[in-house]
Amino acid sequence: MSNILVLGASGQIARLAIPMLAERGERLTLFARSASRVSAPVGATVIEGDVLDRAVLAQALQGQDAVYANLGGNVDEQAAILVEAMGAAGVSRLVFVLSLGIYHELPQPFEAWNEQMIGSALPAYRRAADTIEASDLDYTLVRPAWLTDADEIDYELTQRGEQFAGTEVSRASVAAFITEVLAEPGAHSRASVGIDKPGTDGPKPAWY
Repeated sequence: MSNILVLGASGQIARLAIPMLAERGERLTLFARSASRVSAPVGATVIEGDVLDRAVLAQALQGQDAVYANLGGNVDEQAAILVEAMGAAGVSRLVFVLSLGIYHELPQPFEAWNEQMIGSALPAYRRAADTIEASDLDYTLVRPAWLTDADEIDYELTQRGEQFAGTEVSRASVAAFITEVLAEPGAHSRASVGIDKPGTDGPKPAWY
């Protein structure tokens, strides 16, 4: 049983991961900008705040064993503040959700399509990755394919330096992977992991 701080606890992937983590008996602190949007299991602590607020973040990190961050917006700035705050709090384990395509690791023509769709957002995600990878943290970076709401857990993994495989993956699959990583000390330590559904390769997600 671990103490886990969930940043971005109202996000769609986090909403699926939180009950999975609770079922494993993890002690959860759920951090979100709007506490009213957080669905908290019995025994969880909810904190309303912004990751960019150093004082609130520092307080939330006290007594934690691990951090799971599922953030949006200016993720590069948030990552920099989080790395600094975790170092100060003596918390080393971090699972941080980023984006596919930050290393130009996608096969063509999917790479070109992805760049056209979200290319303007990728530099901030890459800067966040660079900041975390340059730190001393025991991190796992998670790079999901395009997300679906399919009620399934079916995924495959690729590592940094390997070509990404499929074009899509369910949020439930990503949540299940995150839960497994947090449950296993040393799993995917200091790794950047792509996650997709097998057999979904192509020029773009089939549903798009």
